[in-house]
Amino acid sequence: MSDFTHFNDQGRARMVDVGEKNITRRTATAMARVFVNENTFSLIQSGGMKKGDVLTVAQVAGVMGAKHTPDLIPMCHPIVMDGIDLKLSLNREKLCVEISATVSCDGRTGVEMEALTAVATAALTVYDMCKAVQKDMVISDICLLEKTGGVHGDFRRKDV
Repeated sequence: MSDFTHFNDQGRARMVDVGEKNITRRTATAMARVFVNENTFSLIQSGGMKKGDVLTVAQVAGVMGAKHTPDLIPMCHPIVMDGIDLKLSLNREKLCVEISATVSCDGRTGVEMEALTAVATAALTVYDMCKAVQKDMVISDICLLEKTGGVHGDFRRKDV
């Protein structure tokens, strides 16, 4: 169990003590996609969904999701984030909503979970706002694209 930092010597869950770690600049960028059909895509694009502007509401939801990450993920530390930037765009070729989120802070632990929670929350919001016209949407490709800072150094996904 020594390789897993979220378990104590009895094998039980614990929140890692980051009090001795140096404060460094940390960033993380994550992505997600919501695949829709042609009709749903057109309604999102035209602003024709009855619940409102899908991309704007999903963007706000993503910010809220990032801010609530430690309430949702048990071992995440509350972090004072300096910035949360979500971008949502429509990809006609793939018939999907593409979502990215970049989160930053100066802290003792990373913001990867906040970025991932932001895109997941935004994707779920797209689904919620469109489910009246399409039930078989697919939320996919949720992944960390890159992160900077911390003792483990920088990471950049190569396969996207």
